[in-house]
Amino acid sequence: MNISRRDLFKFAGISAAAAAVAGCSATTAPVSMKNVAVNSKLGKHQVVIIGGGFGGMTVAKELKKIDSKFDVLIIEKNDSFMSCPFSNCNLGGIEGVSLSTLTHDYSQAIEKNGYSMLTAVVTDIDRENKIVHTSRGGVAYDILVMAPGIDYNYKGQFPTWDAAKIAKARRVAPAALVPGGEHVALDRLVKNMEDGDVVVITVPKGKYRCPPAPFERASMIANYMKKEGIKGKVIILNETAEIAKGAAFKETWKDLYDGVVVHEDNCKITDVDFDKKVITYVQTVFKDKEDVTGVSTTKTLSYGVFNFIPHNMSNPVIEMSGVATTPDGFKKVKMATSAEKPVSFQTATDASVYAVGDVVGHAIPPSGQSAIWSGKECAKEIAHVLHGKSYSVASALPFKSANVCYSMVNGNPEEAIMVNHEFMVAGPVIGSKGSVPKGDEAANKFRSKGLGKATRDWYRGAMSDLFS
Repeated sequence: MNISRRDLFKFAGISAAAAAVAGCSATTAPVSMKNVAVNSKLGKHQVVIIGGGFGGMTVAKELKKIDSKFDVLIIEKNDSFMSCPFSNCNLGGIEGVSLSTLTHDYSQAIEKNGYSMLTAVVTDIDRENKIVHTSRGGVAYDILVMAPGIDYNYKGQFPTWDAAKIAKARRVAPAALVPGGEHVALDRLVKNMEDGDVVVITVPKGKYRCPPAPFERASMIANYMKKEGIKGKVIILNETAEIAKGAAFKETWKDLYDGVVVHEDNCKITDVDFDKKVITYVQTVFKDKEDVTGVSTTKTLSYGVFNFIPHNMSNPVIEMSGVATTPDGFKKVKMATSAEKPVSFQTATDASVYAVGDVVGHAIPPSGQSAIWSGKECAKEIAHVLHGKSYSVASALPFKSANVCYSMVNGNPEEAIMVNHEFMVAGPVIGSKGSVPKGDEAANKFRSKGLGKATRDWYRGAMSDLFS
């Protein structure tokens, strides 16, 4: 009997996928859970942090490092941690990287760092009485830190789609920008590819988590195809013409994946037939920079694997809190500002509520490293408040290399590109300025083996920072 690659991977990947996804579902609590939460109280903590990702865990660890007597609780819906940064290396078949590489045990961090954790879904936030209601009960706080990450705005992007179609999109065309089962699903889809399959990756307009991620993912899937001898294409449908680390990615695609990775500008998805695996989109072509109208053409594209990244928005926890947000589709949290504290991680709405990570209203890139940096500064702010002292984040600025972001682009040899951001005071927010250096100056190339090693080193360091 002949067994295809698809059949082989169906058997081979079962145990690894099951282990990686355990406890990582991102389900929403049913409405009835809110009544349970309101009627039962689980106690009070000095600092309650919503979200156990890069930002939330950093705030918790740094607070306990500053003062071990601080009473800190993280509320997190998942019972294990999965890293989105570095996850594209798994899709790329990079040696020694698997779903288990990305998955970590919260209990290790709790034991090492001394904070507490409640595994529960947030169902409501009562700022007047300073209570976070969860699927397991209410938790009172003195200071609240919101680090819930992102959600997907399918309904805003496709108003005519019903709940069933959105649910199907999540299942069969996973975005894989949040931790959990969608990473396992995308891994399965990629590993089940056959010769001739077309992989389509979409890039949404507006703010979204980790701007280089879709382009790194395209490079890594192309690397996997090359490694496994699979013929096919990786087509990027970009809603704009912007490419994070654009010159570096374009150089890489031309050198390593010419004719395999194809980037298409200004493509607006209008519909998807998930049964027939057909995408309908409108592509607009502009003659030059002065042409603001362009010529639009409706096109269709058949696919074998679809990594459908919709518009991003702040996690619904932000709306629950009632804090002021920006009027854009993402709804970033408006941050406090004053003459004494020109920039802050305190919200503009409530002096007892802070925000870090993807949801902040600062003009900094939404990345794992940015979340770590902002988590450390937020912890300093909160610690000073609890100690009755004053602290301004502006005193830490400008900060060179506040965000250093690597993207693996080749597997043999392992090569990566990078962007380096300096953070500075920019009016009422923290601003940033990025640069993409040449990794191999002798060869005049953006990618290098040194940056490939740095990518692994960054991930090991970040995990050590969070869990030990």
